[in-house]
Amino acid sequence: MSTYKHPVSVLVVIHTPKFEILLLERAQHPGYWQSVTGSQEIDESLLETAQREVMEETGLDCRRFVLKDWQQASTFEIFPEWRHRYAPGVTQNTEHVFSLQVPAIMPVTIAPAEHRQYIWLPQEDAARQCFSASNCDAILALPGPEAVAK
Repeated sequence: MSTYKHPVSVLVVIHTPKFEILLLERAQHPGYWQSVTGSQEIDESLLETAQREVMEETGLDCRRFVLKDWQQASTFEIFPEWRHRYAPGVTQNTEHVFSLQVPAIMPVTIAPAEHRQYIWLPQEDAARQCFSASNCDAILALPGPEAVAK
């Protein structure tokens, strides 16, 4: 089994029906706020990756809420400081977007090795707070591409 991360990941935007967005602050990068993200394990489907990452990073069980696969992905350059996690020569990651609707703002249990704290913010404020352009775009696209098409 490889010790390198698979260059395929998920981004899960967690929100309430009023579009209050959950953001997590990275432990190793204070001030870097993001939604739930994580790399796909080789033996997982993207849905399973999204469910696992949400549970690991927030303690929320996706089976209790509405998890949507947007069937949307973007490829981006992996930050140089994180490339050592990937096989030599891997410089790009493909990120698949999901959203998880929870009924209201609720407490979450963060993974202290990954995150320092969490906040719930209104949609526009959350988008401005994110360090990642793809995360910002996904927040602003809520309630998801399927709603825009209707």
